[in-house]
Amino acid sequence: MTRIVAGEYGGRLLKAPTGATTRPTSDRTREALFASIEATHELTDGPFIDLYAGSGAIGLEAISRGAPTAYFVERHPQAAAVIRANVATLRAQDRCTVLQQPADRACQAGAVDAQTVFIDPPYDVRTPELADLLRTLLDEGLCRPDALVVVERAHRDRWEWPGGVEPLRDRRYGAAHLWYGLAL
Repeated sequence: MTRIVAGEYGGRLLKAPTGATTRPTSDRTREALFASIEATHELTDGPFIDLYAGSGAIGLEAISRGAPTAYFVERHPQAAAVIRANVATLRAQDRCTVLQQPADRACQAGAVDAQTVFIDPPYDVRTPELADLLRTLLDEGLCRPDALVVVERAHRDRWEWPGGVEPLRDRRYGAAHLWYGLAL
């Protein structure tokens, strides 16, 4: 089980998918992520996209902290079902959309105009593939100019932002490494 760290749903427990399909972001990393976002960025200004959503904990944390809407992209049926159950438990269906499809297909689906995008792919998604996905996300208008984009990778994985994103900062939290960038 994981929990919402703060905000409207703070302390509420969330289900997590079983098996090797997901890798939950730790409470400590989520707290640091949202402290960093809230220090420099306004979650209430627009939609939040959680790519490779797993249990949905990141997007639900964003909703809890004031994001008006969240889009959860998860291709695995079991994980998507867990996200839907977590959304229902919080009674947040009117603010959440679960897209059960691969991230690359969701990025080609059309404009969302997100203000914040969080991308936490499985470890087997290689850096060039992830950079291509991010380019598609920017080219297809899923996020607005000046949107905050955060990529989580294993601390041993290198990350280079593709064109169209201004690097801001990066931080390591145990096994996780977060890179923050601004869409241009």
